Amino acid sequence: MLRGYSPSKDDVPALLHGHCFIVPKKEISTVPDMVKWKRSQASADYMGFVLALNDAVKGKKLSCDYKVSEAIEKLMALLEVLNRWIDETPPVDQPSRFGNKAFRTWYAKLDQEAENLVSTVIPPSLSPAAPEVAVYLKESVGNSTRIDYGTGHEAAFAAFLFCLCKIGVLNVDDQLAIVFRVFNRYLDVMRKLQKTYRMEPAGSQGVWGLDDFQFLPFIWGSSQLVDHSILEPRHFVDEKVVNENHKDYMFLECILFITEMKTGPFAEHSNQLWNISAVPAWSKVNQGLIRMYKAECLEKFPVIQHFKFGSLLSIQPVKP
Repeated sequence: MLRGYSPSKDDVPALLHGHCFIVPKKEISTVPDMVKWKRSQASADYMGFVLALNDAVKGKKLSCDYKVSEAIEKLMALLEVLNRWIDETPPVDQPSRFGNKAFRTWYAKLDQEAENLVSTVIPPSLSPAAPEVAVYLKESVGNSTRIDYGTGHEAAFAAFLFCLCKIGVLNVDDQLAIVFRVFNRYLDVMRKLQKTYRMEPAGSQGVWGLDDFQFLPFIWGSSQLVDHSILEPRHFVDEKVVNENHKDYMFLECILFITEMKTGPFAEHSNQLWNISAVPAWSKVNQGLIRMYKAECLEKFPVIQHFKFGSLLSIQPVKP
């Protein structure tokens, strides 16, 4: 998926022969440790993955034709299990409005079943990878102690998908389906979690942040709209435009969700997005969001301190 790394499934066992999988753990415990992150192979690989997908979806609608492999279908089935568990775990009555404790019950199921779920996606020959990959799945749905969710959890899901690419379960032909089918469905399930259990935004910057919960769909969603013949950035604050086009563009789907969840003038509750609507071209929006993602998420200690490193996303420095 990255820099020409696209092994066929037949090659994967050979590539990973003798590979020592590692259950990921935290490595960034103090602010000075951020230097290790910035120099790490994990940082380079993660951003390379985000940018590869950004290029893949450029100018394409969610409804366009793309290949759906067996691995993609298995990932959709995995997400459907998470979705079903929400229906089976209704919120409990409690005095506090936010952070419904039923989320902890829901999360306990995932904590127990994550390796089994991952094992339904990867072939038996790669079963030693399941414990490592499963950690990123568990990290991607929010924190069960704080009952919150934010861009660090979203990054863990992207890391989960990267790991599946690294071991060859997903490949270059799956790029569009990774974003348009799997990641888009992940967003649906996360929005349902957020609404059902009234999850707090993790590390929210309030009106000064881009969004309470997500960032990647704004990056990939703005790439989808690059060189659009009609829709310009100024149009996404138009309710009619959003309602008519949100099923084709992730960016507009995000805007729709924000307007459903928040009241008052858009310029007040989503000031950063309001400012972005004044940018003349989607290509500029896309470039600006990538810079903002690096600065506001990937270079922030409160986000990266929770990131976990194993053999597939390594804390080791990038090899010269």
